Amino acid sequence: MKHSVTVSVVSHGQAHMLRDLLEDLSQISFCRTRTVNRVVVMHNLQQPDWHCPAELNGCCRSIENHHPKGFAANHNTAFAGCDTEWFAVVNPDIRLNGDVFSALISHAKPHDAVLAPALIEPGKGAPANNRGLLTLPEIIRRRLPGWRPADDPAWLPGAFLLIRAQAFREVGGFDERYFLYAEDFDLCARLRLAGWALRYVPEVQVIHAAQRSSHVRWRYLLWHVHSLLRLWTSRAFWQYRALLRREARAAHRPR
Repeated sequence: MKHSVTVSVVSHGQAHMLRDLLEDLSQISFCRTRTVNRVVVMHNLQQPDWHCPAELNGCCRSIENHHPKGFAANHNTAFAGCDTEWFAVVNPDIRLNGDVFSALISHAKPHDAVLAPALIEPGKGAPANNRGLLTLPEIIRRRLPGWRPADDPAWLPGAFLLIRAQAFREVGGFDERYFLYAEDFDLCARLRLAGWALRYVPEVQVIHAAQRSSHVRWRYLLWHVHSLLRLWTSRAFWQYRALLRREARAAHRPR
């Protein structure tokens, strides 16, 4: 179904967040444009007290894992049944104000693989800064005074990604060797290396109540570090780094 969206949401027992997001999606699914065609909810933890809004009956599918899976494996499982043009990865801590999917798609160019809105945290008026190449110096510098964010994002955060299904299928989806962090960077890198483009659309905005578990829980911090080490020793990372450097040199070359 052209210009329709399959939405994938992974819940870790976050019943209240999931309820609010599904209510937002129910308003989009049956609006005039009927953008959202299917919603797949992956339950990574048992969650008996959840329900799907009546407006989503018939297009909401629930999958319960017997054992917890990583971010990549969950969304790849949801994608297995995708027959729409677009596949949306949406965190349960996202809130939507209207049909952001149609708004994003209206900005899409034929070579765009991923579209992403501005993520606005509650209580903050400005969106999150653009992400540069994910390196240790970059991680340190962005916490220091005077840091300047990248003019163009090198990758788009996985809290909300609207992905062209053809492109996602072409590169084999998310790399399931990553459990919880760096999957989004790795996917963006492999898509760019395959000739696709990323598009950040700041005029389209969603609310993101970021959890930042790696800042407060040692287990999540260890997962974060392990994923970064895997990323920095991957071929895709170094090939993408070289591509970005070539593009930067070409942009500054006299015409």
